[in-house]
Amino acid sequence: MHRFTLHRIRETSVSEAISSIDAMKAELRREAIARRDAMPAETRAAAAEAIAARGFPVAVTPGTIVSGFMPLKSEINPLPLMKALAGQRARLALPVIAGRGKALVMRSWTFDEPLDRGQWGIREPKADAAEVEPDIILVPLLAFDRTGHRIGYGAGYYDLTIATLRGRTPIVAIGLAFAAQEVPAVPATPRDARLDLVLTEREVIDLREG
Repeated sequence: MHRFTLHRIRETSVSEAISSIDAMKAELRREAIARRDAMPAETRAAAAEAIAARGFPVAVTPGTIVSGFMPLKSEINPLPLMKALAGQRARLALPVIAGRGKALVMRSWTFDEPLDRGQWGIREPKADAAEVEPDIILVPLLAFDRTGHRIGYGAGYYDLTIATLRGRTPIVAIGLAFAAQEVPAVPATPRDARLDLVLTEREVIDLREG
């Protein structure tokens, strides 16, 4: 077989595989949203408080920069945990969407500072807030598995952001989730960034090697 033809076949096979994975992710995403939305509000609130009340699994010293997020719809609320970390004198940050295909920008934030509304109505720091590089990044998700893979809303912002940050400095990527969001396996591609840990109301899942 001609080398060019073989190359085209391989390209087609890779493209078809990625398309199949994307379709599986879309179905898993729909199921995960429905499962999360079905959880009572009081159950979601209790889960967030349980995570905050438990000892944080990564060392936090004064000045450690932790990037959190503002919860969207029925996402687990990271604010109780962020308040606990601020009490340990961590510096907080929140993500800002810089544009499609671009890594998130992390901007410094404290609980007494007002927020703007960005894309999808997500609250974010004002444009004059200092840009920072986090040591720890708290990551929202729709579903996760025990290999460290996750599914988000499909835009790929966190995968790109985690990969970009890891290319510059050691960071710890921690998924926050309800235990009910765990699935046996998340279909993944090489561009999907793995989490180091996942925190649920039931346990700390450490996915780091060694």
